[in-house]
Amino acid sequence: MAARQTTVASDPQHHTAKIKGMLSDVINHVRGDVDKVEDPKAQALFETTAEVVQGLVRAYDHFEQKSEAAWR
Repeated sequence: MAARQTTVASDPQHHTAKIKGMLSDVINHVRGDVDKVEDPKAQALFETTAEVVQGLVRAYDHFEQKSEAAWR
């Protein structure tokens, strides 16, 4: 069993999947906060945050799919 744990722990796909989940949580949280505040600047900040983090999720997708030359 210890060998399996070591294999999972060293597998980048295992880590990227977990990180993508955390990033998705951030996206959902900030997008939810847009409707909770009335300050347009805060709303813009939250929406910008969601867009930037979504870019990170796409980068993780590209890494997992090896769809970019840098990840091959």
